[in-house]
Amino acid sequence: MAAYYNEFDAYAAEWLRNLIAAGHIAPGDVDERSIEDVRGDDLRGYTQVHLFAGIGGWSLALRMAGWGDDRPVWSGSCPCQPFSVAGKGAGVDDPRHLWPHMRRLVAECRPPVVFGEQVASAAVVGKAGGKADGAAGPVWLDGIFADLEAAGYACGAVVLPAAGVGAPHIRQRLWWCAE
Repeated sequence: MAAYYNEFDAYAAEWLRNLIAAGHIAPGDVDERSIEDVRGDDLRGYTQVHLFAGIGGWSLALRMAGWGDDRPVWSGSCPCQPFSVAGKGAGVDDPRHLWPHMRRLVAECRPPVVFGEQVASAAVVGKAGGKADGAAGPVWLDGIFADLEAAGYACGAVVLPAAGVGAPHIRQRLWWCAE
């Protein structure tokens, strides 16, 4: 079965198509619609689903880790701007907070494994909780884990620096899994 890539940025979507054609990432279909317009029925029949696919990083990373293209998995790296320390700090009140749409699709389709990634600040109390003034609020990660655990998933997460995998900068990222 094929992979499904959801990426509404036209340039990134074309890049995904080029990577697929070159055999660098799992073969599949690229859907340029907003995740807000994607329904569970649109995803049925796909072995892998990569939401917010960007330039195919999840598909490539899974291959590099020995995860076969025929092994079911979902991935999603929701937009980070609502939770980034470089952003306005609107958190869950930011219209770019798209986890609720990913949650809806996960609930409808019940994939066996879901991986995600976010800025590390989404795992700490403060602006990540949607308090623009920096006041303590609910943590983004706690919210998604509550959603996933309520759906029967066990969850785990780790914060790792990009330097830990050879990059020339620290750039802390939050990596999570639900199974």
